[in-house]
Amino acid sequence: MTSTIKVDNIQDQDGNNIINENANTITIGASGDTVTLASGASQTGFGRTGTVDWQTGSIKTATFTAANGEGYFANTSGGAFTMNLPAGSAGNIVSVVDYTNTFQTNALTIAPNGSQKIGGIAAPNSLSTEGQSVTFVYVDDTEGWKNIQDSTSNVTGSPFLQATGGTITTSGNCKIHTFTGPGTFTVASASATASENIVSYLVIGGGGGGGSGQGTGGGGAGGMRELVSPSAPYSGSPLNGYPTPGNRITVTAQAYPITVGNGGAGAPYGPGTQLQGSSGGNSIFSTITSTGGGGGGGGGGASNPEGVGGPGGSGGGGGGRDGGCKVGGTGNTPPVSPAQGTNGGPSTPSSSPPSVDSGGGGGGASTGGGTGTASSAGGNGGPGHGTSITASPVNYAGGGGGGSEAGGSSSGGTGGGGAGAGTSGNGTNGTANTGGGGGGTGAVTCGAANGGSGIVIIRYKFQ
Repeated sequence: MTSTIKVDNIQDQDGNNIINENANTITIGASGDTVTLASGASQTGFGRTGTVDWQTGSIKTATFTAANGEGYFANTSGGAFTMNLPAGSAGNIVSVVDYTNTFQTNALTIAPNGSQKIGGIAAPNSLSTEGQSVTFVYVDDTEGWKNIQDSTSNVTGSPFLQATGGTITTSGNCKIHTFTGPGTFTVASASATASENIVSYLVIGGGGGGGSGQGTGGGGAGGMRELVSPSAPYSGSPLNGYPTPGNRITVTAQAYPITVGNGGAGAPYGPGTQLQGSSGGNSIFSTITSTGGGGGGGGGGASNPEGVGGPGGSGGGGGGRDGGCKVGGTGNTPPVSPAQGTNGGPSTPSSSPPSVDSGGGGGGASTGGGTGTASSAGGNGGPGHGTSITASPVNYAGGGGGGSEAGGSSSGGTGGGGAGAGTSGNGTNGTANTGGGGGGTGAVTCGAANGGSGIVIIRYKFQ
């Protein structure tokens, strides 16, 4: 005997419909409810939504037969094998993915059931792209299994250093972050290989400004500090600090504030004052500080304390007038190894009146500033160094040329140093983002030049 219960709807104690029949449509639950299938129970007749149930507890390592509605992780690291598709009917779906990223070495063969087809052809096919994942849906007997989704990209967590900040360029397997102003170098994840977390860098301080007055000194170059890491190599300068462990920066997943030093201002001239130029600003990356260049000494004679060159990454050139020869500033201040710069050159007054004085050149990263030549021209700025950290050779940290009361001008050091002027001209500013020193001037009515700003560049292996 069969019992039958006939109702239009079933409600809970609060009056909410649990099961409701209306116009041959049966609704289970109400809006906002969750309908749960008991643990261990199965469902049929509801169809699928274009997805599969991934079999994470059964990684496939040998030939097997797939089932409708399932997705598989295929591990071919031990050798090639086959996934046999089930007997298909319209709406069936199967997926598979390269579990160990080895399909390119050991392909996975996809074989149809009997005479059924894959994409209209009754024959097997192979998946041979690293990291490939594929989803098949059985459409009909004409086309059989159609590939509705095929990912041929291999998206993985990167084992290399990942970072942001500054202007980013690439060179081969290396990324280069260039900071021409303040910023933050943020490491999102460190490399899985410890040695690759020792980054290459170039840190250049701002160049010093030129002195004011007659026969003034050129500004010293900003300090130049560099490290060429074996994991991110390039043709660097002789200042490679890698052999000294204290220069090595091993980055971790954190933010590193970057400071880029401004160029020092050229000294102003006022009645009765012939002043030393301002020092450049320091540039900083982590534990590495490159000191700004020293300002060039002002004119004014032996009694003017502002006539000496200022100390810094490289020292400013000495200024002088009326027999007052002044020394250049001390470079590599404070001292580091390798030395970040050199001394400024001294001024040279003429030996007999009327005195025609010439200031010394600012020191550069490579060589000290030149000595002013009496009745001729100021001392040339000391040259900087070249490096290819950005993939192309660039010179940095040249000293500014000294000014002269005579008509001749001096040259700034290679690496952005500004030229020193003769009697009738202004000194030339140091080039921005090179740390070049500003040029000195020869006359009280002409302007002293500003130093060039510094730069910070970081390079590392990213692939």
